[in-house]
Amino acid sequence: MKSSEGLHLKTFVLLLVMVTFGPLGDAFLGKGMRRLETAGLKSPADLFHFFLQAFSSETVWIGIILLATFFAAYTLVLSWADFSFVQPASSLSYAIVALLGHYFLSEFVSPTRWIGILIICAGVLVVGTTPPSTTERV
Repeated sequence: MKSSEGLHLKTFVLLLVMVTFGPLGDAFLGKGMRRLETAGLKSPADLFHFFLQAFSSETVWIGIILLATFFAAYTLVLSWADFSFVQPASSLSYAIVALLGHYFLSEFVSPTRWIGILIICAGVLVVGTTPPSTTERV
């Protein structure tokens, strides 16, 4: 495998990690945070109790770990691919966010949102046909 082919493969693997782990992390974090009591956060003791609950939640920790993995992949892929490629290509995660919101968090996703997500995914396909890096490394 040539060097540029290996770089393309690494880029797409890390984009796949970003596109899946980011939305999964958000969904787990959202699910965990919804279970916490937020009413009456008026004193520092209430705030301390809230954070104690949050960091005692398995679901919140799963979300944090998934988001940390997303961030590591994002940092790595930006070290060799153009930001103007990575950010639009990672927007495919919007479709996964909608699916997780609907099926995992039982949220209603309107037809208008689905249409918007399809438009974004079409844009991702266009961006995906361009080279990941167009700048020379010195």
